[in-house]
Amino acid sequence: MYRTMADQTSHERPPSHRRHPAPHPPRGPNDIYVNTKTDFRAQLSRCRRLLESGGQKELRVHGLGLAIGHAINLALQLQLAMPDSLLLSASTSTVELTDDMAAEGGKDGEPGTRNRNNSAIHIRVYRAHEE
Repeated sequence: MYRTMADQTSHERPPSHRRHPAPHPPRGPNDIYVNTKTDFRAQLSRCRRLLESGGQKELRVHGLGLAIGHAINLALQLQLAMPDSLLLSASTSTVELTDDMAAEGGKDGEPGTRNRNNSAIHIRVYRAHEE
């Protein structure tokens, strides 16, 4: 019996792996790390509260991978709420991530690690007169 490539790949399970958290510098009170699971409105109100209270002159919004769109949206919503007073400055980077791979039932059967790259964005949200 001949099996197509689709039949072969549908029954094979990828090796299980555990993803390590992304490395990032120590958090400051003005660093906002955006992910896809956190409630967007809660992050937006937290950022607005930090900027409006006068406690922070600038925020740094960080997003990794799928959260890049959320980080951009958060920064743009902040600028929209205070159009005359906030400026944005964005930069991108590549972050190296490490995954632990579980042992497969093959000949060597030893667990290993896999390195991969992921895109990141860092957006500085600051007051126009604070440059």
